Amino acid sequence: MLGSFDLQSGPTLSQKLTNMNWGLIVLISLVALIGIAALYSAGNGMDPWASRQTVRFVFCMVAMIIVALIDQRFWYNMSYLIYAAGFVMLIFVEFMGQIGMGAQRWINLGFIQIQPSELMKLALVMALARYFNGARSEDLRRLTFLIPPALLILAPVGLVLLQPNLGTAVMLVVDGAALFFLGGAPIWLFIVGIAAGLAAIPLVWHFYMHDYQKQRVLTFLDPEADPLGSGYHIMQSKIALGSGGIEGKGFLNGSQSHLNFLPEKQTDFIFTLWAEEWGLTGGLVLLGLLLLIFIYCGWISFRCRHVYGRLLAFGLMVNFSLYVFINIAMVMGLIPVVGIPLPLVSYGGTSMLAAMIGFGLVMSANIHRDSKLPRN
Repeated sequence: MLGSFDLQSGPTLSQKLTNMNWGLIVLISLVALIGIAALYSAGNGMDPWASRQTVRFVFCMVAMIIVALIDQRFWYNMSYLIYAAGFVMLIFVEFMGQIGMGAQRWINLGFIQIQPSELMKLALVMALARYFNGARSEDLRRLTFLIPPALLILAPVGLVLLQPNLGTAVMLVVDGAALFFLGGAPIWLFIVGIAAGLAAIPLVWHFYMHDYQKQRVLTFLDPEADPLGSGYHIMQSKIALGSGGIEGKGFLNGSQSHLNFLPEKQTDFIFTLWAEEWGLTGGLVLLGLLLLIFIYCGWISFRCRHVYGRLLAFGLMVNFSLYVFINIAMVMGLIPVVGIPLPLVSYGGTSMLAAMIGFGLVMSANIHRDSKLPRN
């Protein structure tokens, strides 16, 4: 049931603004500015990408601060409803979704295209954080207690796989597993889950994976086998990363990106563009800023006094770090190419909005860390 709470019992607006995580806001802004600079280079000017990304960032910054100021008890009460809304949007995608690049993943609202699977990652973390809030050790030993949260994970994963979007489905599973772990689920459950996942790989390969997905795996194993075809993207990415050297070729001077050898330079491969122009030094600076964001979110999680806020902040930190790890590993050829953007840096409205709302929820957990929440 949705509970009620007295807004007057929480911190005042001035106290909230004082407790706002301004350091985290500075880090987020620096990473976003790097993204805007990279998009400026990718488009040889503010248009077509940098200007739109700037407007999106300003709008999302306002939304993030509003989310942060809202009482954590409100988000607790709304968690299941937000999850339900995200699930309905995923169902809507299956019937009336916008098709792009061979996949049906978007809802076209006219002025913006929304990718519900991105927002579902936030909703899933919120729902699981609420479910495990107040869970007792004896509850976690009962299989009947663990079945509902497992279904909360598997239901959206199934819909995302139909789009098809294997990368996002994997992220949903990992996000859910992280909440299970921090929520106190027994270790045997993870052992069984990993064993089942490994056993299912042959079945997934033969009966679920599309030909282009299989080709991505084969290309990852041997990109030189088809350098002008399926291996072209990752080979050009490696060339651009290597050509940047230590100090880079300089702003607007990346040959691979500006001569259009580098594919999707404004989205999935934007880190490659940045590293080519600013070298290993620039790449490490960006990764360092992202690492500081991880640490900051982790610090907020561990100092939060209620379980819901702790699980929420930790789960969103895992979600953000997965984005970064998968994107960077992808462009370096360490994992197969998947359509995962670099948060705050890659061009895209829904990914920017999801990231900023996530940070708003993390800051809300910190600002309202002393709030008293019901124990389910």
